[in-house]
Amino acid sequence: MFKPKINFVKMSENAVIPKFAHASDAGMDLYATEACEIKTGEYKIVKTGLQMSMPFGYEAQIRSRSGLAAKAGVSVLNSPGTIDSDYRGEVGVILINHGQNTFKIEVGDRIAQMVINKLTKFEVKQLKFLDRTTRGEGGFGSTGVKKL
Repeated sequence: MFKPKINFVKMSENAVIPKFAHASDAGMDLYATEACEIKTGEYKIVKTGLQMSMPFGYEAQIRSRSGLAAKAGVSVLNSPGTIDSDYRGEVGVILINHGQNTFKIEVGDRIAQMVINKLTKFEVKQLKFLDRTTRGEGGFGSTGVKKL
């Protein structure tokens, strides 16, 4: 089975090369290389000390860690963040604190997870009208969400 290679360069002694904790994991943890605090309602780019390259046709998605979100109210602001295959700068994670307390990050803390996806390119075509469907323009709760 073909396995695409993802290459990493450590820009810092504190950087940790991502790996899968379990064979069935979809994501690899990303670690902070700097200590910082994020106050309630504040967001910050947290450095990972890593540069990476992956084959053309793939992307890395940066996603929140469920434990940080559930326990501290901290998530990836632009979740999922996208790293394109031609980006060679340092991987940074934009974290936001929705919690009620200042969130402290220490060097080596797991701050996000990274999932690699294969991309599908589409032909883009402009039309005057779209085909009709049963659903039509129904959205945002049109399939049965209770109104408050």
